[in-house]
Amino acid sequence: MTEPITGGCFCRGVRFSLSGPMKAMAHCHCESCRKATSSPFTTWFTVRKEDVTFSGLTPSVYHSSPGVTRTFCPRCGSPLTYEATDRPGDVDLYAASLDDHHSFKPIKHVFWSEHVPWVELGDDLPKEG
Repeated sequence: MTEPITGGCFCRGVRFSLSGPMKAMAHCHCESCRKATSSPFTTWFTVRKEDVTFSGLTPSVYHSSPGVTRTFCPRCGSPLTYEATDRPGDVDLYAASLDDHHSFKPIKHVFWSEHVPWVELGDDLPKEG
């Protein structure tokens, strides 16, 4: 039997477990993701909302823009999820929050047109948007 994919925040106050597969995996360069994570880009994966279970502390919620909700740990502030009303059955989680990174592999860059000019990447992944 395969072990569940797990992860959580920096202080381990919020934990999650996945019971289904990752549907998408990408690096995002949009300004809102950069601001939400204080990083030059963020890496995320998408799962069905019904396939993720949270435990521990209840994540805090921030409505960052119309139709977009982000959650974060109420104790340490680590970003946890991104949800958009145009994808009601899905939730994105941040790849850096995974406990084990061996099975994770991003497949593309999104919002490349918004990337910060001082980021130079050596991968050959497609760059969209």
